[in-house]
Amino acid sequence: MTGTVSRPRLCVFRSLRHTYAQVIDDVAGRTLTSMSTLEPALREKTVGVAKVKNAETVGSLLAEKALAQGIDCVVFDRGGYRYHGRVKAFAEAARRAGLKF
Repeated sequence: MTGTVSRPRLCVFRSLRHTYAQVIDDVAGRTLTSMSTLEPALREKTVGVAKVKNAETVGSLLAEKALAQGIDCVVFDRGGYRYHGRVKAFAEAARRAGLKF
């Protein structure tokens, strides 16, 4: 699975505590935008909140950042994770915020 200039790859990674995501242009080999629960803006909001809710927050904020850069259509790379739980919550929040995949 690769991303292009017109349709970059939205890659999600989840650790035991955090959720990370980035939009990648694989042709140029660069990250266009990224978001995680470790961002300073989210750090205080994520303490004591369920991991699924945090994944939703990351998904919606990443979609807003991508739309601000003119990216509205992506290829979703779930990184081998099953499409449920945090990955599903992230993807649905990103779709609600306006990303198409």
